[in-house]
Amino acid sequence: MSEKSLVQRLAELRADAPVSLPSHPDVAVWRAPTEADIDAIRAVAVAADTVDHPTWTTPREEIADTFDLPHIDHARDSLVALDASGTIIAFGSSFLHPARAGALTAHLGGAVHPQWRRRGIGTVLLRWQRARGLEQLAQAAAEIEAAETDAAVATSAAADEPAASDEANPTTPTPRTADLKLYGEESQPDQQRLAERAGFTAERWFTSMERDMSAPLPTPPAPEGITIVAYTHERDDDARLARNDAFRDHWGSLPSQPESWAKFVGGPFFRADLSRLALDAEGAIVGFCLASVNEDDWQTLGATNSYIDLIGVVRAHRRRGVAPFVIAATLAAIGEAGLERAVLDVDTASPTGANSLYEGLGFVATERSVALVTRI
Repeated sequence: MSEKSLVQRLAELRADAPVSLPSHPDVAVWRAPTEADIDAIRAVAVAADTVDHPTWTTPREEIADTFDLPHIDHARDSLVALDASGTIIAFGSSFLHPARAGALTAHLGGAVHPQWRRRGIGTVLLRWQRARGLEQLAQAAAEIEAAETDAAVATSAAADEPAASDEANPTTPTPRTADLKLYGEESQPDQQRLAERAGFTAERWFTSMERDMSAPLPTPPAPEGITIVAYTHERDDDARLARNDAFRDHWGSLPSQPESWAKFVGGPFFRADLSRLALDAEGAIVGFCLASVNEDDWQTLGATNSYIDLIGVVRAHRRRGVAPFVIAATLAAIGEAGLERAVLDVDTASPTGANSLYEGLGFVATERSVALVTRI
């Protein structure tokens, strides 16, 4: 018996999980959010942040950006829950990543206001998110299969060969994988149990790390032929492509798309003056350490700080000392800016051994989050 295609597997799962509005006695209305709801959604997010991860809060801009990205349709991809007074008390979404290179991934996110937890609202909301995610994956997989079939038929016709054969049947799609993914805080085991009851499995853990900038700065040796420069926006797309190369073998990573990258490097928190690029002798980007500053986090963390969003080295230049060299340059810039802490998150099973690298640069582990996945 031939293996079922991704389209077939998704069709079977969707048959058991149709998309329908949730029902809960404490929720008066379920509806799609609009831009007018951004502040109300953030109010729920901030209330949840205070309980789930009190050292940082969700920026308003992060929520607002989702209403501008072309691959997100809030009318279909998101829901908000309103109580009898018309106040938003929960929100949830399923966003399909726009990359179509191999894996298809739908990211599920949202929160229930802490005052409304332990009533089952999160359970019914997650059930809807999962169903919507399966619907998104099924649509994308079907589109890919149709495009591949059309291409195979066109190629066969051009070569004046039969359109079907055992070796190259145009109705057989290229093998692909798909998954649903969400994140929870290790300090909140209820989140993990809720996801596991919905069929998700904990696959990966991520550790937050902090560095006290009053400690002496590291001075790693410069790799031969490598120079460090400050980030400049004329290198935006070069940096995106370097990021995609550097993260090709990282767990769960998909290629960053131009629209979302532009939101990141053009956003209000990104700090080009603190970010650094490592260049080879020809001026190509071979490493990067990109940082941001969100002053809202200063109060929650209890110190002024910069968050290091991305650190990477293109695969052809790994194991040459590029990573500590470019990180040290960003740390120096953070220190010169008078900020008290540097903060980052790291995959505890990173193939690059990043945990040990950051510890050697003075970072100390603080909190952990967990990635929970449904593999299709």
